[in-house]
Amino acid sequence: MEVIKVDDKDIRGALGRAVKVICDGGIVAYPTETFYGLAVRFDDEAALLKLAELKGRPTGKSLPLIVGTDASLSLVAAGVSDTARRLIEVYWPGPLTIVFRAREGLPEQITLEGKVAVRVPGESLGLQLARALTFPVTATSANPSEMPPPVDAETVVKYFPEGVDLVLDAGLTKGGTPSTVVDASEEPIKIIRQGAVDISEFLGQ
Repeated sequence: MEVIKVDDKDIRGALGRAVKVICDGGIVAYPTETFYGLAVRFDDEAALLKLAELKGRPTGKSLPLIVGTDASLSLVAAGVSDTARRLIEVYWPGPLTIVFRAREGLPEQITLEGKVAVRVPGESLGLQLARALTFPVTATSANPSEMPPPVDAETVVKYFPEGVDLVLDAGLTKGGTPSTVVDASEEPIKIIRQGAVDISEFLGQ
């Protein structure tokens, strides 16, 4: 396991190293605005299987993704409705995960019932990583299933002494409530999990 302590002077080098590890099929731990997450490439089935096994993630539960651009989103989302587009304009970047209809042929580890869950992380090293990539990566929290999500790199290392190839250590994250999840794959859209963002007023509820 490689751990890189990231400061303002070395962000470009750290991101370059993370991109290379991900492109080579590795697993990278990175901080979002809430917790640390684990990234593998969205279409690397071997890496996705390794990640699910590492976390002890139950079958039948898809891995969420982060993206940094519309182009990356288009690789996994079959379409973006007008309502979903308005949600994106108001709440991204930020802790809102939107469920879209998935494009055909995506790995089963990132889809469930023909849908895929995506967000653009809020201001964080995770957002910079998403923007440095030309494709989506996973956004699952960096903890074994049933364990609390970590707010620091030290906890990630304790959770996974083996299996994670690179940890981007940018200090403490703020923790708190996980992202709100909304299903925008069809109308009317539905709140699946109420989290850090309250969109009830947006939905007129």
